[in-house]
Amino acid sequence: MKAMVYEGGAGRAMAFDEAVALQGKAALVWLHLDGTREEALAWLDGQADLPATAREALKATETRPRSDVLDGGAIVNIRGLAEQSDNNPDPLVSIRLWAKAGSVISFAYRAPHALDDVERQFLEGSINDPGDLITAFATVMSARLDPEIAIIGDRLDEIEASVDEQYSRATRRLCSNLRAEAISYRRFIAPQREALTNLSVQRLPWLDEEDRLHLRTAADRYARMAEELEAVRERAAIVHDEITDLRGERMDGRALLMSIIALIFLPLTFITGLLGMNVEGIPYAKEPWAFWGVVAFCMAIGIGVIVYFIRLRWVRGQ
Repeated sequence: MKAMVYEGGAGRAMAFDEAVALQGKAALVWLHLDGTREEALAWLDGQADLPATAREALKATETRPRSDVLDGGAIVNIRGLAEQSDNNPDPLVSIRLWAKAGSVISFAYRAPHALDDVERQFLEGSINDPGDLITAFATVMSARLDPEIAIIGDRLDEIEASVDEQYSRATRRLCSNLRAEAISYRRFIAPQREALTNLSVQRLPWLDEEDRLHLRTAADRYARMAEELEAVRERAAIVHDEITDLRGERMDGRALLMSIIALIFLPLTFITGLLGMNVEGIPYAKEPWAFWGVVAFCMAIGIGVIVYFIRLRWVRGQ
Protein backbone atom coordinates (compact mmCIF):
# COMPACT_ATOMS: atom_id res chain seq x y z
CA MET A 1 0.00 0.00 0.00
CA LYS A 2 1.22 3.48 -0.85
CA ALA A 3 0.24 6.92 0.40
CA MET A 4 1.07 10.44 -0.74
CA VAL A 5 -0.07 13.81 0.49
CA TYR A 6 -0.14 17.22 -1.16
CA GLU A 7 0.12 20.16 1.20
CA GLY A 8 2.07 23.35 1.36
CA GLY A 9 2.51 23.48 -2.42
CA ALA A 10 4.36 20.15 -2.66
CA GLY A 11 3.65 16.45 -2.68
CA ARG A 12 5.37 13.90 -0.49
CA ALA A 13 5.17 10.20 0.30
CA MET A 14 4.46 9.07 3.84
CA ALA A 15 3.37 6.10 5.88
CA PHE A 16 -0.11 4.81 5.05
CA ASP A 17 -1.58 5.29 8.52
CA GLU A 18 -0.20 8.83 8.76
CA ALA A 19 -1.76 9.74 5.41
CA VAL A 20 -5.12 8.29 6.48
CA ALA A 21 -5.03 10.50 9.57
CA LEU A 22 -4.55 13.58 7.37
CA GLN A 23 -7.73 12.99 5.36
CA GLY A 24 -9.89 16.11 5.59
CA LYS A 25 -6.90 18.17 6.75
CA ALA A 26 -4.41 18.11 3.86
CA ALA A 27 -5.25 19.54 0.44
CA LEU A 28 -5.09 16.08 -1.14
CA VAL A 29 -4.48 12.59 0.23
CA TRP A 30 -3.87 9.78 -2.24
CA LEU A 31 -4.09 6.21 -0.98
CA HIS A 32 -3.14 3.41 -3.37
CA LEU A 33 -4.11 -0.18 -2.51
CA ASP A 34 -2.63 -3.36 -3.96
CA GLY A 35 -5.53 -5.77 -4.48
CA THR A 36 -3.27 -8.81 -4.14
CA ARG A 37 -2.57 -8.02 -0.47
CA GLU A 38 -4.99 -9.16 2.22
CA GLU A 39 -4.35 -6.14 4.43
CA ALA A 40 -5.44 -3.82 1.62
CA LEU A 41 -8.74 -5.66 1.23
CA ALA A 42 -9.25 -5.72 5.01
CA TRP A 43 -8.60 -1.97 5.30
CA LEU A 44 -11.03 -1.24 2.48
CA ASP A 45 -13.76 -3.37 4.09
CA GLY A 46 -13.28 -1.50 7.36
CA GLN A 47 -14.01 1.95 5.91
CA ALA A 48 -17.51 2.64 7.20
CA ASP A 49 -17.63 6.12 5.65
CA LEU A 50 -16.94 4.70 2.17
CA PRO A 51 -20.18 4.07 0.22
CA ALA A 52 -20.85 0.38 -0.30
CA THR A 53 -21.23 0.93 -4.04
CA ALA A 54 -17.79 2.54 -4.21
CA ARG A 55 -16.26 -0.23 -2.10
CA GLU A 56 -17.63 -2.96 -4.37
CA ALA A 57 -16.56 -1.04 -7.49
CA LEU A 58 -13.02 -0.76 -6.18
CA LYS A 59 -12.76 -4.47 -5.38
CA ALA A 60 -14.48 -5.77 -8.54
CA THR A 61 -12.34 -8.31 -10.39
CA GLU A 62 -14.11 -7.86 -13.74
CA THR A 63 -14.40 -4.22 -14.75
CA ARG A 64 -15.03 -2.07 -17.78
CA PRO A 65 -14.14 1.62 -18.11
CA ARG A 66 -16.75 3.73 -16.37
CA SER A 67 -17.32 6.99 -14.50
CA ASP A 68 -20.24 7.46 -12.12
CA VAL A 69 -20.99 10.28 -9.70
CA LEU A 70 -22.03 9.27 -6.18
CA ASP A 71 -22.60 11.48 -3.09
CA GLY A 72 -20.33 14.28 -4.35
CA GLY A 73 -17.62 11.82 -5.34
CA ALA A 74 -16.87 9.84 -8.47
CA ILE A 75 -16.15 6.20 -9.20
CA VAL A 76 -13.73 5.97 -12.13
CA ASN A 77 -12.38 2.84 -13.81
CA ILE A 78 -9.78 3.29 -16.53
CA ARG A 79 -7.40 0.87 -18.19
CA GLY A 80 -3.79 1.11 -19.26
CA LEU A 81 -0.81 -0.96 -20.30
CA ALA A 82 0.98 -3.17 -17.78
CA GLU A 83 3.39 -6.09 -17.68
CA GLN A 84 1.90 -9.12 -19.42
CA SER A 85 0.62 -11.91 -17.20
CA ASP A 86 -0.24 -15.52 -18.04
CA ASN A 87 -3.17 -15.37 -15.62
CA ASN A 88 -4.72 -12.31 -17.28
CA PRO A 89 -4.76 -12.33 -21.11
CA ASP A 90 -6.23 -8.82 -21.40
CA PRO A 91 -3.63 -6.38 -22.83
CA LEU A 92 -4.92 -3.60 -20.57
CA VAL A 93 -5.24 -3.64 -16.78
CA SER A 94 -7.72 -1.68 -14.71
CA ILE A 95 -7.13 0.89 -12.01
CA ARG A 96 -10.17 1.86 -9.98
CA LEU A 97 -10.45 5.26 -8.30
CA TRP A 98 -12.83 6.68 -5.73
CA ALA A 99 -12.41 10.45 -5.72
CA LYS A 100 -13.98 13.06 -3.52
CA ALA A 101 -12.93 16.49 -2.31
CA GLY A 102 -9.44 16.23 -0.78
CA SER A 103 -9.09 12.45 -1.12
CA VAL A 104 -8.52 9.74 -3.72
CA ILE A 105 -8.41 5.99 -3.15
CA SER A 106 -6.97 3.95 -6.02
CA PHE A 107 -7.08 0.18 -6.24
CA ALA A 108 -5.42 -2.23 -8.68
CA TYR A 109 -4.75 -5.95 -8.82
CA ARG A 110 -1.95 -5.31 -11.32
CA ALA A 111 -0.27 -1.92 -11.37
CA PRO A 112 -0.35 -0.17 -14.77
CA HIS A 113 2.81 1.38 -16.15
CA ALA A 114 1.23 4.81 -15.74
CA LEU A 115 1.29 4.50 -11.96
CA ASP A 116 4.99 5.37 -11.71
CA ASP A 117 4.59 8.42 -13.97
CA VAL A 118 1.62 9.72 -11.98
CA GLU A 119 3.48 9.21 -8.69
CA ARG A 120 6.37 11.24 -10.10
CA GLN A 121 4.03 14.06 -11.09
CA PHE A 122 2.44 14.00 -7.63
CA LEU A 123 5.80 14.27 -5.87
CA GLU A 124 6.80 17.12 -8.19
CA GLY A 125 3.76 19.06 -6.95
CA SER A 126 1.87 19.23 -10.26
CA ILE A 127 -1.12 17.31 -8.82
CA ASN A 128 -3.02 19.13 -6.10
CA ASP A 129 -6.65 17.93 -6.29
CA PRO A 130 -8.61 14.78 -7.29
CA GLY A 131 -9.33 16.20 -10.75
CA ASP A 132 -5.61 16.60 -11.43
CA LEU A 133 -4.96 13.02 -10.34
CA ILE A 134 -7.65 11.50 -12.54
CA THR A 135 -6.66 13.56 -15.57
CA ALA A 136 -3.01 12.60 -15.00
CA PHE A 137 -3.92 8.92 -15.16
CA ALA A 138 -6.07 9.45 -18.27
CA THR A 139 -3.39 11.49 -20.04
CA VAL A 140 -0.45 9.22 -19.21
CA MET A 141 -2.35 6.03 -20.07
CA SER A 142 -3.49 7.39 -23.43
CA ALA A 143 0.02 8.65 -24.23
CA ARG A 144 1.54 5.23 -23.46
CA LEU A 145 -1.14 3.37 -25.39
CA ASP A 146 -1.05 5.50 -28.55
CA PRO A 147 2.30 4.13 -29.87
CA GLU A 148 1.15 0.54 -29.26
CA ILE A 149 -1.92 1.09 -31.43
CA ALA A 150 0.26 2.68 -34.11
CA ILE A 151 2.53 -0.40 -34.09
CA ILE A 152 -0.45 -2.66 -34.80
CA GLY A 153 -1.33 -0.52 -37.81
CA ASP A 154 2.29 -0.52 -39.04
CA ARG A 155 2.50 -4.31 -38.80
CA LEU A 156 -0.66 -4.62 -40.86
CA ASP A 157 0.77 -2.16 -43.42
CA GLU A 158 3.76 -4.47 -43.88
CA ILE A 159 1.48 -7.44 -44.50
CA GLU A 160 -0.62 -5.47 -47.00
CA ALA A 161 2.52 -4.37 -48.88
CA SER A 162 3.80 -7.94 -49.28
CA VAL A 163 0.55 -9.84 -49.81
CA ASP A 164 0.83 -9.59 -53.62
CA GLU A 165 4.40 -10.90 -53.58
CA GLN A 166 4.22 -13.72 -51.08
CA TYR A 167 1.87 -15.29 -48.62
CA SER A 168 1.94 -18.31 -46.37
CA ARG A 169 0.11 -20.00 -43.56
CA ALA A 170 2.24 -18.02 -41.10
CA THR A 171 1.19 -14.74 -42.75
CA ARG A 172 -2.49 -15.66 -42.48
CA ARG A 173 -1.99 -16.57 -38.83
CA LEU A 174 -0.21 -13.26 -38.19
CA CYS A 175 -3.06 -11.38 -39.85
CA SER A 176 -5.59 -13.21 -37.69
CA ASN A 177 -3.55 -12.45 -34.56
CA LEU A 178 -3.44 -8.75 -35.43
CA ARG A 179 -7.20 -8.70 -35.88
CA ALA A 180 -7.73 -10.44 -32.54
CA GLU A 181 -5.32 -8.00 -30.87
CA ALA A 182 -7.16 -5.01 -32.32
CA ILE A 183 -10.49 -6.38 -31.12
CA SER A 184 -9.06 -6.99 -27.66
CA TYR A 185 -7.78 -3.41 -27.36
CA ARG A 186 -10.93 -1.84 -28.79
CA ARG A 187 -13.06 -3.73 -26.29
CA PHE A 188 -11.81 -1.39 -23.56
CA ILE A 189 -10.69 1.70 -25.47
CA ALA A 190 -14.11 2.52 -26.93
CA PRO A 191 -15.95 2.60 -23.54
CA GLN A 192 -12.97 4.41 -21.98
CA ARG A 193 -13.60 7.32 -24.32
CA GLU A 194 -17.24 7.41 -23.19
CA ALA A 195 -16.25 7.24 -19.52
CA LEU A 196 -13.88 10.20 -19.76
CA THR A 197 -16.35 12.23 -21.82
CA ASN A 198 -19.05 11.56 -19.23
CA LEU A 199 -16.76 12.62 -16.38
CA SER A 200 -15.74 15.83 -18.18
CA VAL A 201 -19.32 17.15 -18.13
CA GLN A 202 -19.94 16.47 -14.41
CA ARG A 203 -20.19 19.49 -12.15
CA LEU A 204 -18.01 18.46 -9.24
CA PRO A 205 -16.34 21.01 -6.93
CA TRP A 206 -12.89 19.44 -7.33
CA LEU A 207 -13.11 19.20 -11.14
CA ASP A 208 -12.14 22.55 -12.70
CA GLU A 209 -12.28 23.68 -16.32
CA GLU A 210 -8.65 22.77 -16.96
CA ASP A 211 -9.30 19.22 -15.73
CA ARG A 212 -12.30 18.99 -18.05
CA LEU A 213 -10.16 20.14 -20.97
CA HIS A 214 -7.55 17.46 -20.23
CA LEU A 215 -10.25 14.82 -19.92
CA ARG A 216 -11.77 15.81 -23.27
CA THR A 217 -8.31 15.74 -24.87
CA ALA A 218 -7.67 12.23 -23.54
CA ALA A 219 -11.16 11.16 -24.68
CA ASP A 220 -10.45 12.50 -28.18
CA ARG A 221 -7.22 10.51 -28.27
CA TYR A 222 -9.05 7.37 -27.20
CA ALA A 223 -11.69 8.06 -29.87
CA ARG A 224 -8.98 8.26 -32.52
CA MET A 225 -7.38 5.05 -31.25
CA ALA A 226 -10.76 3.30 -31.30
CA GLU A 227 -11.28 4.39 -34.90
CA GLU A 228 -7.78 3.18 -35.82
CA LEU A 229 -8.44 -0.19 -34.19
CA GLU A 230 -11.75 -0.52 -36.02
CA ALA A 231 -9.94 0.24 -39.29
CA VAL A 232 -7.27 -2.34 -38.45
CA ARG A 233 -9.95 -4.93 -37.71
CA GLU A 234 -11.67 -4.34 -41.04
CA ARG A 235 -8.42 -4.16 -43.00
CA ALA A 236 -7.15 -7.36 -41.37
CA ALA A 237 -10.34 -9.16 -42.38
CA ILE A 238 -9.93 -7.94 -45.97
CA VAL A 239 -6.26 -8.94 -46.09
CA HIS A 240 -7.08 -12.35 -44.62
CA ASP A 241 -9.74 -12.90 -47.30
CA GLU A 242 -7.33 -11.71 -49.99
CA ILE A 243 -4.64 -14.12 -48.82
CA THR A 244 -7.20 -16.93 -48.78
CA ASP A 245 -8.31 -16.02 -52.32
CA LEU A 246 -4.70 -15.91 -53.56
CA ARG A 247 -4.07 -19.29 -51.99
CA GLY A 248 -7.19 -20.66 -53.70
CA GLU A 249 -6.12 -19.16 -57.04
CA ARG A 250 -2.67 -20.70 -56.73
CA MET A 251 -4.15 -24.10 -55.91
CA ASP A 252 -6.58 -23.79 -58.85
CA GLY A 253 -3.67 -22.89 -61.13
CA ARG A 254 -1.70 -25.90 -59.99
CA ALA A 255 -4.71 -28.17 -60.43
CA LEU A 256 -5.23 -26.78 -63.95
CA LEU A 257 -1.57 -27.35 -64.80
CA MET A 258 -1.77 -30.94 -63.59
CA SER A 259 -4.94 -31.47 -65.62
CA ILE A 260 -3.32 -30.04 -68.77
CA ILE A 261 -0.27 -32.26 -68.35
CA ALA A 262 -2.53 -35.27 -67.87
CA LEU A 263 -4.57 -34.38 -70.99
CA ILE A 264 -1.39 -33.98 -73.05
CA PHE A 265 -0.10 -37.40 -72.08
CA LEU A 266 -3.46 -39.17 -72.25
CA PRO A 267 -3.41 -39.80 -76.06
CA LEU A 268 0.32 -40.50 -75.93
CA THR A 269 -0.24 -43.10 -73.22
CA PHE A 270 -2.96 -44.69 -75.34
CA ILE A 271 -0.66 -44.92 -78.38
CA THR A 272 2.30 -46.31 -76.46
CA GLY A 273 0.04 -48.77 -74.68
CA LEU A 274 -1.49 -49.89 -77.95
CA LEU A 275 1.88 -50.40 -79.64
CA GLY A 276 3.31 -52.07 -76.57
CA MET A 277 0.93 -55.03 -76.72
CA ASN A 278 2.75 -58.35 -77.00
CA VAL A 279 0.74 -59.63 -79.99
CA GLU A 280 1.41 -60.27 -83.65
CA GLY A 281 0.32 -57.87 -86.37
CA ILE A 282 1.65 -54.57 -85.06
CA PRO A 283 2.28 -52.44 -88.19
CA TYR A 284 5.86 -51.59 -89.15
CA ALA A 285 7.24 -53.64 -86.27
CA LYS A 286 10.21 -54.74 -88.40
CA GLU A 287 10.94 -51.38 -90.01
CA PRO A 288 14.16 -49.61 -88.82
CA TRP A 289 12.51 -46.19 -88.88
CA ALA A 290 9.39 -47.28 -86.91
CA PHE A 291 10.63 -46.18 -83.47
CA TRP A 292 11.50 -42.65 -84.55
CA GLY A 293 8.31 -42.49 -86.53
CA VAL A 294 6.24 -43.25 -83.43
CA VAL A 295 8.27 -40.67 -81.47
CA ALA A 296 7.60 -38.02 -84.11
CA PHE A 297 3.92 -38.93 -84.23
CA CYS A 298 3.63 -38.62 -80.43
CA MET A 299 5.42 -35.26 -80.47
CA ALA A 300 3.08 -34.02 -83.19
CA ILE A 301 0.04 -35.05 -81.12
CA GLY A 302 1.48 -33.44 -78.00
CA ILE A 303 2.22 -30.17 -79.82
CA GLY A 304 -1.24 -30.24 -81.36
CA VAL A 305 -2.87 -30.62 -77.95
CA ILE A 306 -0.80 -27.75 -76.53
CA VAL A 307 -1.74 -25.49 -79.47
CA TYR A 308 -5.37 -26.40 -78.92
CA PHE A 309 -5.16 -25.45 -75.24
CA ILE A 310 -3.48 -22.16 -76.14
CA ARG A 311 -6.32 -21.30 -78.49
CA LEU A 312 -8.76 -22.09 -75.67
CA ARG A 313 -6.67 -19.76 -73.42
CA TRP A 314 -6.10 -22.55 -70.94
CA VAL A 315 -2.37 -21.87 -71.14
CA ARG A 316 -0.57 -18.70 -72.11
CA GLY A 317 0.97 -18.42 -75.53
CA GLN A 318 3.74 -16.05 -76.56
